[in-house]
Amino acid sequence: MIGRITLIGGAVLALAGAALLARRAGDDEPAPEDDRWLTVTVAASREEVAPNGAPPHPLAELGDRVEWRLEPAPGDRGIELSARPRAGFAGELRELAHGRDPRETVRIAVRESKQLIEAGEVLRIDPRPSGARPQTPAGAIVDTVVRRSHGEGVL
Repeated sequence: MIGRITLIGGAVLALAGAALLARRAGDDEPAPEDDRWLTVTVAASREEVAPNGAPPHPLAELGDRVEWRLEPAPGDRGIELSARPRAGFAGELRELAHGRDPRETVRIAVRESKQLIEAGEVLRIDPRPSGARPQTPAGAIVDTVVRRSHGEGVL
């Protein structure tokens, strides 16, 4: 029992430390190697993804702070929607996202664009249909992972 509590406590401390380091890392501008395009394949036509040449709503909300493009997906499997922060706008993107990494802000907008086009809504985990999760150490870890999953990965 003590070993399990120690393991859970260590995991919580590791997550908190990683979150603190992530907040402190990162300058106002993305590093040169971070100018890569963030891309998703959308199972839709070019006109469904960008009606009249306008970006999907989540990307449109970011305005001129991002650049975006559309390309045919390999094997005629839809359209590749790509976006990245424009140089000089990292600070504004960070403000819009309450201190998050500018690339994460764009990544979330690209994912939400895909979901809106393919499913008609942005899929959410919360609120939980079963009610609030008990505040146990394991529940706190799951809540932290769920909050961070919108940026780098999906649960």
